[in-house]
Amino acid sequence: MPIPLYQAKAELFKTLGHPVRIRVLELLCEGPTPVRDLLTAIEVEASSLSQQLAVLRRAGIVAARREGLTVVYELAGGDVSDLMRAARRILTELLAGQGELLAELRSESTDKSA
Repeated sequence: MPIPLYQAKAELFKTLGHPVRIRVLELLCEGPTPVRDLLTAIEVEASSLSQQLAVLRRAGIVAARREGLTVVYELAGGDVSDLMRAARRILTELLAGQGELLAELRSESTDKSA
């Protein structure tokens, strides 16, 4: 029996729910990247990065290929880049709203103390 779409979406978001995985995807949005460059940019232990890349590979979100002795990772599809841009827009809007609320709270606090 196939799983419901909402459950499949939840699994996808669970897969994305780790800071190292998100950082990997942000870097791969810029183009294919060798593992050594990912390690340098993310500054985690090689074993930790390897585990997170394996999760993304199993989910079909990233793909790996060998170029000589180097393993290069890339996004498996362009939709991941779209998702990362959408997440940035959503967070920007949320944080802008929080900034407006904070300014309003500060303004009220100043008005009451005057």
